[in-house]
Amino acid sequence: MDSFTIKGPCRLNGSVSVGGAKNAMLPLMAATIFTGGKCTLTNVPDLRDTRTMMQLLEVLGIPSSLEDGTLNVDASKVTSFEAPYELVRTMRASIYALGPLVARFGRARVSMPGGCAWGPRPIDLHLQGLKALGAEIRIDHGYIDALADRLKGAEIILSIPSVGATVNLLLAAVLAEGMTVIENAAREPEITVLAEALKAAGAIIEGEGTSRIEIEGVDEIKPFEYRVIPDRIEAGTFAAAAAITGGRVEINDCEPAHMSAVIDKLRACGAEVDVSGATMIVTGPDRIEAVDLDTGYYPAFPTDMQAQMMAVLCLADGASSIVEHVYSDRFTHVPELKRFGARITLEGNVAVVSGVESLQGAPVMATDIRASSALILAALVAEGETRILRIYHIDRGYEKIESKLKAMGASIERISG
Repeated sequence: MDSFTIKGPCRLNGSVSVGGAKNAMLPLMAATIFTGGKCTLTNVPDLRDTRTMMQLLEVLGIPSSLEDGTLNVDASKVTSFEAPYELVRTMRASIYALGPLVARFGRARVSMPGGCAWGPRPIDLHLQGLKALGAEIRIDHGYIDALADRLKGAEIILSIPSVGATVNLLLAAVLAEGMTVIENAAREPEITVLAEALKAAGAIIEGEGTSRIEIEGVDEIKPFEYRVIPDRIEAGTFAAAAAITGGRVEINDCEPAHMSAVIDKLRACGAEVDVSGATMIVTGPDRIEAVDLDTGYYPAFPTDMQAQMMAVLCLADGASSIVEHVYSDRFTHVPELKRFGARITLEGNVAVVSGVESLQGAPVMATDIRASSALILAALVAEGETRILRIYHIDRGYEKIESKLKAMGASIERISG
């Protein structure tokens, strides 16, 4: 099992390019299922999650190939309607196959999802929405069986603006008969680009990027080509790396408009953030300033940046509070950050981070994608050597992160086995 060895402290300086957004790419890959032809996605990052979704498509009878950031998918012939446990357990986004399968073929059998090891993230909203669209849903030995002659448009009100549920229901509704309205829909950029790609392929959708999405069902979705948007969480992670190390990092090929809440908090911490087009230059302060932050649904501060900001605030001058509103128990990184000497108290969904003068290198273990990147940030500024175990988590969401950090002056090595 691979691990990272990082020697600190360091000050990052240089430039880095951001890859395509994992959370935009996976729904787009799922959307190819009902196109009945050859689709092409560009700016695709080569991640573990990319490969897992490719394997899932292969199991369904949909071959794909990835080379130099271009993913070619041939959905001309689907031969299976089952997404097996062996794949779905490793990545929650595999559940996105459910909507397209039942929409196009009237049936689907998808394992209950797995993925990151923190928090209950039920799929009730996905299933309730599909039932509203007329699907018959049955849970059988850990699998979701969905049947429908043809889905029918309906009004669906989500209790929370779930990205996953919005994706699945949007994918299902584009082939449903009649009008579907999704109220309290997720507003994330990843939803907007999915809708844009589907509209270019023949879907009729209005309201993407707002809390009310209207979908008029069509008889078919044509094959499409689409360029995946930059990953706002990867860009935010490198921005946090610049801030915590007191360095200067030029972040290229990003979309700052998708990162307003993160940029605001970095500036509040004392970092300088200069934005010009698709480039963002972040200069870290001599000492981080304490700030309070609340995570929330887009456009609020993203839960996927909570762990990274916690790492930054470990070195702040004063005490900061972090309130996690999206996933109340998303704090598996707290005990690992404490191993560096961080001072963090946790009560319910509130973490109080009391800044310290310095951190010390230590052996730590990654528990999920974003926790992994938080541990890397802490290791960059910790005195001495840090070894991070279970880095397969970070390979799910960051492509060649060690190469990118090394190019900016980090002492980081991947140890195989």
